[in-house]
Amino acid sequence: MENKILVETSARHIHLTREAVDVLFGKDHQLTVKKMLSQPGQFACEEKVEVVGPKSSLKMSVLGPERKDCQVEISLTDARTIGVTAPVRESGDIAGSGACKLVGPCGELELTEGVIAAKRHIHLTPEAAAELGVEDKQIVSVKLDTERSLVFGDVVVRVSPKFAPAMHIDTDESNAACAFGTVYGEIVK
Repeated sequence: MENKILVETSARHIHLTREAVDVLFGKDHQLTVKKMLSQPGQFACEEKVEVVGPKSSLKMSVLGPERKDCQVEISLTDARTIGVTAPVRESGDIAGSGACKLVGPCGELELTEGVIAAKRHIHLTPEAAAELGVEDKQIVSVKLDTERSLVFGDVVVRVSPKFAPAMHIDTDESNAACAFGTVYGEIVK
């Protein structure tokens, strides 16, 4: 197998806890699947939340299923637009990250942390990682051959049997590389 990986753009979105769903959408509300995503068990929801910062706000899609912590994933452009801090972090690493207010149809919630710009990463199964010759937590570069060819450095490899092979970049990164439609990148170690 070549060192090629599907590259997907991950647009701004939010992950919610069970408690946050209750506050924002009403007690015992169940998230409604709009469409399944490429990562097994993950889905975009019909539900949206207003994410409010000091300068402005953005309407964001909720992704399911529910998580143990609330996490708002935005691009650095989005962070500047609404006036919040969004450190570049791996998903789940929210300690000391940015703050915002969430507004849903049934209530509001102040997050003291949880706003991040997701670090670019590659999801791989153990089998795919072995084929590509990479390991969990390894840092690689990925070259995209697009109209604006670009090499992304500092890409973290994440390995789990629960994953489907794909690299995720945010909308700022996607726009910089003209990564539109179906795009593949080459892993450069």
